[in-house]
Amino acid sequence: MPRVRRSAADQELVDRHGPDFSEALARGLRVLTAFDATRRQMSLSDVAKVVELPRATVRRALYTLARLGYVEEDGRLFRLAPQVLGLASAYLASNGMSAVLQRAVEGIATRLGESCSAAILDGQEIVFVARAGPTRLLGAGIDIGYRLPAYCSSMGRALLAGLDAAELTAFLERTRLAAITPHTITDRRRLREAIRRDGAQGYSLVEEEVEIGFRSVAVPVRRYDGRVACALNAGAPVDRVAAERLRAEFLPVLREVAAELGPLLL
Repeated sequence: MPRVRRSAADQELVDRHGPDFSEALARGLRVLTAFDATRRQMSLSDVAKVVELPRATVRRALYTLARLGYVEEDGRLFRLAPQVLGLASAYLASNGMSAVLQRAVEGIATRLGESCSAAILDGQEIVFVARAGPTRLLGAGIDIGYRLPAYCSSMGRALLAGLDAAELTAFLERTRLAAITPHTITDRRRLREAIRRDGAQGYSLVEEEVEIGFRSVAVPVRRYDGRVACALNAGAPVDRVAAERLRAEFLPVLREVAAELGPLLL
């Protein structure tokens, strides 16, 4: 069977990780993660276009994933199967941090009467690992596993403020700063200044940079060794909760819980 011609990105991965790096596994995972809220089901051609791989490679990956139970076939269309949840469940079960954080955000949401989340940094994005609301009626599509750009979200900036200067520079250089709303900061100098300011003050308050009409405040949660493990945030519509109230009422609660969580996280 002829070898698949490597793209520049694939060649970089092989060069960086060495001969033990499994290209086949990497391509299979790329196919699996091509599905999301906006691409719930796709044809073979659709998947190949998203992952930028040959149709033959994608066909083999989808065939294998389907036989393992991670993908379902419906005529010419493919979609994720419920078994994919087992991957997330395994992570949550093996990571005690998630259970601790879920209890914490539920307590914060009850005290504040607004939604509360916890997230970790994953590349250029943050990933929600805990989420709660006072009535469990949360924003559409936002739940555990949901992702947001780190550069324009309050939890993202709280996490980025925990990076050292070299790490932050590398992040800014490789991240495309798109204007999600008219309020999104896309100038790298201004963004660096905002992250440094947030690090100095110990919290990040972001207004309408991710979603028009919504503001939130976030704090870092530091482990026993001082490293930032995750971030906590609480937010609300701008027409219901003023920024001053976020600082005066929400921020002290987040800081209190973050201080309690720190020693519990490994």
